[in-house]
Amino acid sequence: MARVKKNNKKRAKQNQGVVQRVRTPRENEMYAIIEQRLGYNKMYVRCQDHKVRIGRVPGKYSRRLWIREGDLVIISMWEIERDKKCDIVYRYTAAQKEVLIAKTDLPEDMR
Repeated sequence: MARVKKNNKKRAKQNQGVVQRVRTPRENEMYAIIEQRLGYNKMYVRCQDHKVRIGRVPGKYSRRLWIREGDLVIISMWEIERDKKCDIVYRYTAAQKEVLIAKTDLPEDMR
């Protein structure tokens, strides 16, 4: 059993630089950069529309998304308090960020 897990980790490291498909924001979503971590899965996020919101990682993503300051993410704004709060839905890897820059989908201030 331990050998299978080790091989899976090795394969994941090898595929880390390979980008097959890059997710783009959908309706009610936009790019953002993590400014400061606050604790309890909350953080300050500087959004594409130049506003700073309080972002949180929803429960179903809390184990999957390990986020640090300076990471590029996709946020989903709340229906109530749109200008103050949001959910962090997706985090880009370094290779995915380079693909976005090459495609010029990423705004200048987010690079």
